[in-house]
Amino acid sequence: MTERQKDRPWLMRTYAGHSTAEASNELYRRNLAKGQTGLSVAFDLPTQTGYDPDHILARGEVGRVGVPVSHLGDMRRLFQDIPLEQMNTSMTINATAMWLLALYQVVAEEQGADISRLQGTTQNDIVKEYLSRGTHVFPPGPSLRLTTDMITYTVNHIPKWNPINICSYHLQEAGATPVQEISYAMSTAIAVLDAVFASGQVPEDRKGEVVARISFFVNAGVRFIEEMCKMRAFGRIWDKVTRERYGIEDAKQRRFRYGVQVNSLGLTEAQPENNVQRIVLEMLAVTLSKDARARAVQLPAWNEALGLPRPWDQQWSLRIQQVLAHESDLLEYDDIFAGSHVIEAKVEALVTECLAEIDRIQEMGGAMAAVESGYLKSQLVSSHAERRARIEAGDEKIVGVNIFETTEENPLTADLDTAIMTVDPANEARVVAKLHEWRDNRDEPRAQEALAALKATAAGDGNLFEATLECARAGVTTGEWSWALRDVFGEFRAPTGVSSAPVAVTAEQGTPLALVREKVTRTADELGSGRLRLLVGKPGLDGHSNGAEQIAVRARDAGFEVVYQGIRLTPEQIVNAALAEDVHCVGLSILSGSHAELVPDVLNRLREAGASDIPVIVGGIIPNADAADLKRAGVAAVFTPKDFGITEIIGRIVDEIRKANKLDPLEVPA
Repeated sequence: MTERQKDRPWLMRTYAGHSTAEASNELYRRNLAKGQTGLSVAFDLPTQTGYDPDHILARGEVGRVGVPVSHLGDMRRLFQDIPLEQMNTSMTINATAMWLLALYQVVAEEQGADISRLQGTTQNDIVKEYLSRGTHVFPPGPSLRLTTDMITYTVNHIPKWNPINICSYHLQEAGATPVQEISYAMSTAIAVLDAVFASGQVPEDRKGEVVARISFFVNAGVRFIEEMCKMRAFGRIWDKVTRERYGIEDAKQRRFRYGVQVNSLGLTEAQPENNVQRIVLEMLAVTLSKDARARAVQLPAWNEALGLPRPWDQQWSLRIQQVLAHESDLLEYDDIFAGSHVIEAKVEALVTECLAEIDRIQEMGGAMAAVESGYLKSQLVSSHAERRARIEAGDEKIVGVNIFETTEENPLTADLDTAIMTVDPANEARVVAKLHEWRDNRDEPRAQEALAALKATAAGDGNLFEATLECARAGVTTGEWSWALRDVFGEFRAPTGVSSAPVAVTAEQGTPLALVREKVTRTADELGSGRLRLLVGKPGLDGHSNGAEQIAVRARDAGFEVVYQGIRLTPEQIVNAALAEDVHCVGLSILSGSHAELVPDVLNRLREAGASDIPVIVGGIIPNADAADLKRAGVAAVFTPKDFGITEIIGRIVDEIRKANKLDPLEVPA
């Protein structure tokens, strides 16, 4: 038998970074030694949102969900002994993408690298930040300018770099259907390419080079057939758009290039061992089909619904990829789905629906206009609410959650508090001290001159990348670079999509929601307050607002008056809003791990204001030990991903309001 020629495997990455640049560098070198073929850098939330570690909003967030990079010294240490000219590095960074790429380039130059040979990706998709992830900083117009300037710079100076990764991944996490995921991502790509070509910075004969460097970052859920067809539809639509809208003749330049992290939304806290087979099935959706195979894959870990994965957990996910690529015969065959009538029909249906939705968005003025009007956000909030309603009703089945819930004791989580990684609480103070030392020892006049030049460029219409490079070389910090641009561009608070989301759960007589509505009405009558008022707050920098939005929408449908001002609030702002709105309950949503720092601050401020009788509830990815600590501190209830019944949660909130106001318990079931 003739040995078949195997295809080259996709890039294998592990999304990683935590605590400090030193700790993350050690982790990267260990992962590379295990056979990882590319790096995927997770930055902490202050770095992603343009704050230095000593800013008030950074409190509790430093080094929690990624590595803090505050200046050139941090970036040097992050990649110490890792030759960047030989590496393929993905950086999950958006609003501050230009800044982090500038730091990366300067470190590469210091290593003696030829920057024209650097390979990798900066995520840099600001639209999905407005819609789902929440690490935006600047308004849409200036954000698009930063993206445009960065794309044109890289095409001219770092031609192998992917300057943007259009992210449909986060759209699915926010509840997008396959049609929404494709349509919104394609509309974003159109907005970006239109802006780049309208800037006049790219000659007509080089448009294909720009298109060839646009990549996508895609989600793959557990519905295998649908997800695989989605990837084929993505490729066909991209080919059509780039050929017909932009006149790209070279088929290689029109190729749909994408990387994947498979679905984290579907990972469960209940029976978390089931997440392993979910991850494997989702990976197959983006690897089995040669004509729609991902160029890079990173897999979540089985325990991400519980907290931060440990290095061993990440190794397990890497080994899943390696077994498929190196032990199976997958890479020896042409596309195994070619000629399937079932697959072809599904792909064609997706293409037709997506093109219609893309046209609808273009008629609104494109992706940016659809963001500012709130259309895209409200559609996602609605889709997510419908999905949650299907799960609660049992129409969408999740093993271990709403079906087959009985289980043997799990040895993986026998000691739950050691089944995840925790960040040393003292880490933040050490990072802040090093930041102050950096500022004290830099050439201060040069740093201030670089910042002044950056602001002057921002106020004009020049490309911002060269001024950003000088800031990097001059020792400017992440917060200083961002604040200089904030001074010129301003900041942006994206629409929440809550008020315009339609009712997703019916409240006919006898339904769970109707029973909760009765509890809400009776409690409000007994208190003589007109309506019960719930404040939903997101303290700190965590931009994952999906859960908070779903609680807000369901509470609204249950008869609450809901106060929800979106993301990125200080404890002081939340307490001030609670007092001003005279709310009956404060609900805090935190998924970044900063709950131990921020929740007690809210409790203390309420006590100082004489409002300790307002119950505080907390939801998020919160380990058992932390939940116990929060309750001892005065939190009325803690909800984690295992508490998937939103209507039941709203009923529990009413119970806590009654308890806090010394009302008798209601016998109305919920």
